[in-house]
Amino acid sequence: MSDRLALVAIAAAAFVLAVLELFFLPLRLDGTLLPRVDDLPFPVTVVVAVVTTPLLVLAASRHASRTVGAVSPLLVWMGTLLLFGLFGPGGDVVLLNDWRTLVLFAGGALPSAIAVGAHMGRAARAGGDH
Repeated sequence: MSDRLALVAIAAAAFVLAVLELFFLPLRLDGTLLPRVDDLPFPVTVVVAVVTTPLLVLAASRHASRTVGAVSPLLVWMGTLLLFGLFGPGGDVVLLNDWRTLVLFAGGALPSAIAVGAHMGRAARAGGDH
């Protein structure tokens, strides 16, 4: 039971992180919230996605007996980005129509897919040894 509770908590963390990463993706160095540096885009949430999403997958793989459990944070993260990005609060489209959206998806999904592959490799080795 504690493994299932841990997987639910990890999925909830993936949901919250996806919402925050999506809503803070448009940050710019424009002097409003951050210092003024030529009004450059500052997608710091991509770095957050690159670090946290694979860590959530690795944490889920420790508690999951099957690959579906290990991949659940990645699925929740991507589903949240798509759902909130296309059908955001009040029906607004929150996804940016530029390179930052692509980098956010790639930055979170690719390292997480590698972490899922590592989990699948460990599971195959463990199954092959028996």
